[in-house]
Amino acid sequence: MWLFAATATVSLSACNVLGKGGAQEVSGQQQWHAQLQDGSDGKDWPAFGRTYGEQHFSPLDQINSDTVGKLGLAWSVDLPPGNPATGPIEVGGTVYLASGYSVVRAIDVATGKVKWTYDPHAPEVSGIKLRQGWGSRGIAYWNHKVITATQDGRLIAIDEKTGKPVWTAETFGKDDPLFISGPPRVFDGKVIIGNGGSDESPVRGFVTAWDADTGKFLWKFYTVPGNPADGYKSDAMKMAAKTWHGDWWKYGGGGSVWNAITYDKANDQILIGTGNGAPWNHKIRSMGKGDNLFVCSIVALDAKTGKYKWHYQINPGESWDFNAAMDMELADLTIDGKPRQVVMTAPKNGFFYVIDRKDGKLISAEPFVDVTWASKIDLKTGRPVEAPNVRYEDGPVTFRPTPLGAHSWMPMAYSPETKLVYIPAIDLQVTYDDTGITRDTFKWAGGMGLSTGVGYSISDGGTKTTGWLIAWDPVAQKARWKVPMDVHLSGGVMATGGDLVFQGQPSGDFSAYDAVSGKRLWNFDAKAGVVAPPITYSVGGKQYVTVVAGIGTSAGLFGPMFAKYGIDYRTQARRVLTFALGGDKTLPPRTPYKPVAFDDPDYREDAKLAQKGETIFNTRCAVCHGTGAIAGGTAPDLRTSPIPPSPDAFASVVHDGALVSNGMPKFGELPQQDLDALRQYIRSRADLLRKGVNAHSAGSEMKPGG
Repeated sequence: MWLFAATATVSLSACNVLGKGGAQEVSGQQQWHAQLQDGSDGKDWPAFGRTYGEQHFSPLDQINSDTVGKLGLAWSVDLPPGNPATGPIEVGGTVYLASGYSVVRAIDVATGKVKWTYDPHAPEVSGIKLRQGWGSRGIAYWNHKVITATQDGRLIAIDEKTGKPVWTAETFGKDDPLFISGPPRVFDGKVIIGNGGSDESPVRGFVTAWDADTGKFLWKFYTVPGNPADGYKSDAMKMAAKTWHGDWWKYGGGGSVWNAITYDKANDQILIGTGNGAPWNHKIRSMGKGDNLFVCSIVALDAKTGKYKWHYQINPGESWDFNAAMDMELADLTIDGKPRQVVMTAPKNGFFYVIDRKDGKLISAEPFVDVTWASKIDLKTGRPVEAPNVRYEDGPVTFRPTPLGAHSWMPMAYSPETKLVYIPAIDLQVTYDDTGITRDTFKWAGGMGLSTGVGYSISDGGTKTTGWLIAWDPVAQKARWKVPMDVHLSGGVMATGGDLVFQGQPSGDFSAYDAVSGKRLWNFDAKAGVVAPPITYSVGGKQYVTVVAGIGTSAGLFGPMFAKYGIDYRTQARRVLTFALGGDKTLPPRTPYKPVAFDDPDYREDAKLAQKGETIFNTRCAVCHGTGAIAGGTAPDLRTSPIPPSPDAFASVVHDGALVSNGMPKFGELPQQDLDALRQYIRSRADLLRKGVNAHSAGSEMKPGG
């Protein structure tokens, strides 16, 4: 009934588990369900946000403001090259994580020894899907199975003891221009997963749900309507179609659920946070008309059937990549003297939202960073009051925040003890300009190249502080304290019952702050940048804290801003770090790094060819290799590579795919003239480095084309 083809391969071991039945099986199901409750004891950390409500909070308090000074490194495990910015989980004394391209490892907490490794070989089978992702940001657990999602769209359940696959499901087609980078979520014996791609292709967003024990397909929900000629399979899509105009289905629509998914057990519903429109420019995808449901929205679905229940749209007619896919925390708050079941989120647009999760009604919304694109959110209508020309209808417009978000994917945390939300906030400025880009002239770049439908550039706008750790009171809708950060991008946050807030930084600092005052109480030099969210758990009566160090995911875009930290793909450390009271282990010194341009005696300037190459680079390469070809650690700094000086070597890697197994995509469709232009641009950036031009003044702004 969903017009969806799905396949699942199920092992006999999974079937045998299901066949046992009886009280023992029911008891086991209750056990896994119980540990995912928001009020569970915190002994384990079995999900990305620990529990169904995604609070990123643990009640454990052995490590607290009085004892945190004794916190030290218990053990570390080195990881090979690849994305390390991933949230680990822990169950029964074993830490599990998926680094690189969803390569899953199981590590014994007591010894720090790797028990097994499972490699799904995602790069080799991803094809063009490899071009816009870096591997998964997290994994899930249910009933003795570790569940991971791969770049190419597979869900894989792995036996927790053997490290062998139990079942595999294909969540979308081999040729679909989609990829997975977000963690799967498990809820009440089911696993749900979304995908990304609406920044690059005519994508129609959706989520799918599967049986966590067998991999059997259960249901699918589309986030935007398709071609009316095909008919609508639900009342929700009929309703949504009325908010779209023109031939929107030819543009996909967008609304990808690439990150935020939360299970509201009290109301037996799934809350999904949807992404931006495809393309971003509302004038192109919907003739500048209509709200375009359910783009940039929180949508509630019946957990058993996947049917629509309610929605709240954060940005009607979204035009800026202001998606609602940042994490959502559930809580029970007392507001105006009455208990309210709420969902809280700090999306890209800079407003902090408190929404009644029973019916989707807006309770409050206030800016948590400097916001100039709108004056307020009207509480009667729930709609933003937009500033003049914010949709760039009368030429270029500059405002705050940016498509990077006032808050990115790095999760915030909510403490039910302090009743505060801790937000890793971003404070930057953007200029949009779609001059010369119209509905008639717009074309998808093809091959999953960035295709926004509008040009934009991002800068600090003259502000000294571009990043904060903010303690936000969701009832009073105001900051209780703010800690300024050296750069705009901060790591994911964890709060604990010990009244501590843990967070890492690209600098390599991994810190614990007093949850009430914001005072930094403890700091550890991780010898590598830390952007992944930490976790905490208890084994043998001892509380541990684990975090993965190393720069990965979209953080690699920010090379110019990270340049002062000397972060390099080849030399940076990538490690699992685990701490406990009394830990006394140490790390080897950080490898010093300063970029040195490759020797290129045959280089000759060609500004016109380099400019063409810059457009290609921004569309296809910057997402991994960094803005201005200044890498931030996700992929190698091409200015220092020996490959671009050689046309044959360059063609072998870029056109022929010689390094696909390492995660470098193949761009076989690029003609020779595009290869020449791309190569010229990279060589020109290396030439600037040779001449000692300050990296921060040479291409430090993001300037993708439309």
